[in-house]
Amino acid sequence: MLSERMLAALNNQVKLEAESSQVYLGIASWLETQPGLEGYTEFFYRQSEEERHHMLKLIHYINDRDGHAMITALEMPKNSFGQVIEVFQDFLDNELLVSKSINDLVELSLNEKDYLTFKFLQWYLDEQLEEEKMAKTMLEKLQLVGSDRGGIYQLDKDIVGLRTKVSESKEGE
Repeated sequence: MLSERMLAALNNQVKLEAESSQVYLGIASWLETQPGLEGYTEFFYRQSEEERHHMLKLIHYINDRDGHAMITALEMPKNSFGQVIEVFQDFLDNELLVSKSINDLVELSLNEKDYLTFKFLQWYLDEQLEEEKMAKTMLEKLQLVGSDRGGIYQLDKDIVGLRTKVSESKEGE
């Protein structure tokens, strides 16, 4: 059974994962209106879906531990961006925020001696390592090409392969 503190913290994480899904959905929708950025668009639609799965995993865990996962209202995400590099800075910033929140949950689980939740959260720690690495890699690549349209176009074509490459490198560690 979850303590009230742990339940509240996990429900906050449910909201954060839902907000992340919405943020990436807003990004994908904006990218879809920009000519020639189909790779980035698909990447963020997939990223939005992945965050939704993270949220659902938490909901099931909370409910399985005799808690009640709360579904709350979300703020409207940003829906307009100046450049593609801004999108990836927002992506990295959001993933760092999620990582901090997961780290806080891990600390709380240890302080409360809730070892089942601690074990459950290990998956999220691994996932955040992958997410941060992917966001940082794409941001660095975009910083290298700057405003060069050819470079931005090439990275758009390469982004789907990056997700696979980052996942494979994580498995090899």
